[in-house]
Amino acid sequence: MDIDFLSEYQMLLTEASQFHLGYPYNLKHDNTFLLPFLKYSINNLGGDCFTKSHYRIDSRDFEKEVLQFFANLYQLQDWWGYVTTSGTEGNLYGILLGRENYPDGILYASAASHYSVNKAAKFFRIPYHQIGIQTPSEEMNYSDFYRKLVPNLPAIICLNLGTTFTGAIDDIEQILNALEMKKIRQFYIHVDGALGGMLLPYLRSHWIDFHKPISSLSISGHKFIGCPFPCGIVITKKHLVEALASDIEYLGAQDMTIGGSRNGHTSLCLWYEICKRHSNFALEVADCVAKAEHLYAQLKLRDFNPLLNPYSNTVVFDKPSDSLVKKYQLAARGDYAHAVVMQNHYIEFLDYFVEELAREQLNLAKIGKG
Repeated sequence: MDIDFLSEYQMLLTEASQFHLGYPYNLKHDNTFLLPFLKYSINNLGGDCFTKSHYRIDSRDFEKEVLQFFANLYQLQDWWGYVTTSGTEGNLYGILLGRENYPDGILYASAASHYSVNKAAKFFRIPYHQIGIQTPSEEMNYSDFYRKLVPNLPAIICLNLGTTFTGAIDDIEQILNALEMKKIRQFYIHVDGALGGMLLPYLRSHWIDFHKPISSLSISGHKFIGCPFPCGIVITKKHLVEALASDIEYLGAQDMTIGGSRNGHTSLCLWYEICKRHSNFALEVADCVAKAEHLYAQLKLRDFNPLLNPYSNTVVFDKPSDSLVKKYQLAARGDYAHAVVMQNHYIEFLDYFVEELAREQLNLAKIGKG
C-alpha cells in the first residue's frame, strides 16, 4: 500500500460519514483541537485518575474531570472509575467486579443484552442465566427473571439502558421486586449505559442513578458525546474495587483496570467535548429523540412496520435491500434493520432516506406485478 493512498482513504471516510445511519455514533464532534497533542505519547498508565505513576506524560487530571461529570450525572459521591477503550470493556469490568465481590454469584442478563455480557461470562467463567425478553420491545421478561433466579446464591445482574437493537430499557424496580420475592439479599447490579446512559438522565431524571442499589455503570464515549476513538467510562462505588487492587512497583501505582495502559488522548477529547457542550446536552438529547419520532412517523405512513421504544432514538423497521443496507450502513438482523438518529442527522437527510426506501418498495411492487 502506497502512502499516497491516504488521500483516497480520506475521501472514502468522508463519503461513508455522509451516509451513516445504522450505528450510534455522533459524527458531528470536532476534535481538531487535538492535533497539536498527537505528537505526544499520552498514556494514563496503570493505576487510576487519582494516583500519578512514574510516567508523567499523561492526562489523568482530564480523566478525573470526565469521570466527575458522570458521577454527578448519576448521583455518586464516593466513586472510582476510569476511561475505557469501549463499552465492552466497561461491561467486562463491571461484571468482573461483581464476580470478585460475589465469587459464587450467578450472572443474569436478558437475551437482548450486548454480546459483551456473554463474553464476560466466558472470560471470567461465571455461571450465566440468559433471561427471556418481551416482544416487540425486547425489554427483559421479569417473570422469566424471577423463575430463573437461584435462591441462596448472589445475583450479578446486567441491566440495559437501551438494548443494542431496539433501545429497550430494563426496569430496575421490577428487578428489585423479583430479588425481594426470592429473598436474595446479596446482589450486584451493573448498568450497561452504552448510548442510552447519556439519554435517560435528560429524559427522565433519577429513574436510575446511584441512589438506587446499583453497583457499577458503563457508558460509551464515542456514541452520544462523540470522539475519534472508540471509548467509554466505567464508574463504581469506591469500596468495591478493593477486591481488584494490586501494587505495581515499577509503575509506582496500583492497577485496578483491565487494560492497564489507557489512551490519554481519549480523556482529553472527552473532557473538551463535555466542557464545550455539557450545558446543551439536554437540548441535543431532545433533538435526537424528536428526529427519531419524525423518522418513526414517516416510516409508519409508508407501512415499513417501525418500532420506537420510549426514551430511545433507535428506530427499527422492515429491512430494505442489501444495497440500501450497505449504502446507509444499517444494522440489520433477520427481517429488520434499525437507524440510530444522532446529532449529525438532519430532517432532510431522514426524509431522503425514507424516500429511497419508498422508491425501492415501489420498484419491487412493479417487478412483482410484471
